[in-house]
Amino acid sequence: MDAPRAVSAAYSGSFSESASRALAEELRSKLGGDPQLALVFASSSYAPYLADLCEVLTIYGHAPLLVAVTGQGFLAEGAEFEAEEGFSMLGLRHPAMKAIPIAFTPEALETEEPTAWHGITGVGPAEAAGWILFANPHLVPVERLLRIWNRAYPGIPAWGGLAGGASEGETAVFLDRKPVEGGVAIALQGEIGFHIVVSQGCRPIGDPYTVTGADRNILYTLGSGSAYQALANAFESLSEREREKAHGHIFVGLAVSEYRDEFRQGDFLVRNILGADPSSGAVAVGALVRVGQTLQYQLRDPESAERSLRKLLQAEKIEFFLERPPLAALVSLCAGRGKGLFGVAGRDAGMIQELFPQLPAAGFFANGEIGPVGKLNYLHGYSASVLFLS
Repeated sequence: MDAPRAVSAAYSGSFSESASRALAEELRSKLGGDPQLALVFASSSYAPYLADLCEVLTIYGHAPLLVAVTGQGFLAEGAEFEAEEGFSMLGLRHPAMKAIPIAFTPEALETEEPTAWHGITGVGPAEAAGWILFANPHLVPVERLLRIWNRAYPGIPAWGGLAGGASEGETAVFLDRKPVEGGVAIALQGEIGFHIVVSQGCRPIGDPYTVTGADRNILYTLGSGSAYQALANAFESLSEREREKAHGHIFVGLAVSEYRDEFRQGDFLVRNILGADPSSGAVAVGALVRVGQTLQYQLRDPESAERSLRKLLQAEKIEFFLERPPLAALVSLCAGRGKGLFGVAGRDAGMIQELFPQLPAAGFFANGEIGPVGKLNYLHGYSASVLFLS
């Protein structure tokens, strides 16, 4: 039996059929045969040419299964290409693995019955080692999708992200050579390791509170005080240097679990603050909030973001990969990370390459990142979601 193999590469530049063909042929040659699965991460500027790109890569890369998604940038093997034209690609051969693709439409989400989804996908509740999910956020309510997925496939990890683009016309997901209206799910079956790291770019500030007054996405009271006063208190808890840089970088964190004595970075789902009114004490946030939830304000912080990812990657390396190195990595980065967060390009991808030298890796800057916390899969913001296949 052939040994599992993976290869990755990137092309930076405007769409070129000849350049795309050369890259596909090179990857196939390095792979030593036809890939079972090819994943393509293209810049949003490639949206008008994505059908042509997928056709070229399918024909000359001999890919029987190819999935492509647009993003606000792409990455491969230690290099990040933010707001650049081009694409990255990862090809995978694994004799003990089977990849099953499912295209789903927004209409499919009308049912949340788990058994109905087993019929839609043709995959039973325990028949996948893990899932890869890509969705068009303009067409799919992704948090609803993940609630369904968690019920239909309990305890099965999912990695992926939301297609990105400056407009709906630049946001696309393709299965083989055709655009998909909603999204694509890929079930990976067989003897393949599926390990996901989710690292957030925010850290908790101030105190955690119980939500005591809220209406949909409007926070009124936290504990015995107003949501606005709690926000002001969190801001005042920062050092003078941190306060100078905090404008536009404070968010809300909704605790994944209420049953903790102490909340740390990674225990929250981070969401945007949409507005705050000191006269009423209300704060509008980018999530539906319920009374009884635990909430803590968060600071977007490059130092803690880098420290968190490094710590999680090192733990993954020790726990899983000392004796069995990973085969490949797939990376979904928030479009708010990269140079905008760290001040330099390539920090996240470079760290993965530093800790896992020569590991084939590809991915994209997404409009939202998918990954598990505990045994449930969530949509994240300002995070790095990294899937290691082994």
